[in-house]
Amino acid sequence: MEWIILLIKIIVVFNLAQGLASICVWVERKGSALIQDRIGANRAGAYFYTDNILLKPVFAVVRLLGILGIVNTLFCDAVKGLFKEDFVPKGTSNFIHSLGPFMAVFPVFLAYALIPVAPDFEIGGYKIRPQVANLDVGVLFIFAMASIAVYGVTIAGWCGNNKFSLLGGLRSAAQMISYELALGVSLVSMVILYGTLDLYDMVVKQTVLIGGFLPAWGIFTQPLAFVIFFVAGMAETKRAPFDLPESESELVAGYFTEYSGMKFLLFWLGEFAEIALLSALVVLMFFGGWDIPYVTLPGDWIGALIGHIVFVSKVVFFCILQIVVRWTLPRFRYDQLMHLGWKILLPASLLNLLITAVLKLAL
Repeated sequence: MEWIILLIKIIVVFNLAQGLASICVWVERKGSALIQDRIGANRAGAYFYTDNILLKPVFAVVRLLGILGIVNTLFCDAVKGLFKEDFVPKGTSNFIHSLGPFMAVFPVFLAYALIPVAPDFEIGGYKIRPQVANLDVGVLFIFAMASIAVYGVTIAGWCGNNKFSLLGGLRSAAQMISYELALGVSLVSMVILYGTLDLYDMVVKQTVLIGGFLPAWGIFTQPLAFVIFFVAGMAETKRAPFDLPESESELVAGYFTEYSGMKFLLFWLGEFAEIALLSALVVLMFFGGWDIPYVTLPGDWIGALIGHIVFVSKVVFFCILQIVVRWTLPRFRYDQLMHLGWKILLPASLLNLLITAVLKLAL
């Protein structure tokens, strides 16, 4: 029975990761259109008509999805990418060329195994924790996986046999190393605050009220850590205004210039999966996870379902926020990027760590 429960957990979490990444893709296309006063994708599927009475309701749904751009972004673009020619640059290894996108995507999805998506509940005499792998050092595992993803991007830039790809890979490595320092130090502040590396326990610690009225969410107890973590996390996802590794106005397409077809789609999928992963971590550490202030959820599957809906809603909000930021702010120059990481975020995170440690010892 335990194996069946584990299999169900894996299916649920994997589909959640895929679903969140798909939502990000759709919001990226339609949200950017709204921000730029455009209509966006609204053609594919929008003109499906039939005289068959039985098929009319189905076609009506397809038309609605087409008008909303869902058919175009989540179906047509994927099919188009799958059928594109997969070419490998001359003078490079086919194996290494294929390894790049795999290493950039696989660790990200592996990190989702440590994300608790709902509170514990009991059903049929089994106490179930909606988390694929329950490790005491869950946060460290997630950041280890994020660090491995750097190798995929670097390999992709190197094996492209292209100067633009190489520059993109080098930029990515330097950027991710620079911002991982501030990200890690801000994380240490949260570990000191909660006294645990387990994301589930972090959420439990936030369900209490400070002074009887203020939720003990990380955003209230560690506001500076939240700003540092969120900004550094966006830099880790390589999204504008931190998209120097891609930087299409300078480097064509950066580290994946020489990629097409399914390999390109893997990079695309991994990028949006990283957005959702960062949003999930922000929600779990700073916004109480599935916690609803002043409301106690029941310990059955209904309470778990409500908690899951609350958690996913918060995650979707931060996904949309990142996409809005991406289409609002201009790209940093490379020197500005390094300046922000080394001279502003890192000292601020060290100062926050020092203050947190002193207050923890004093109180």
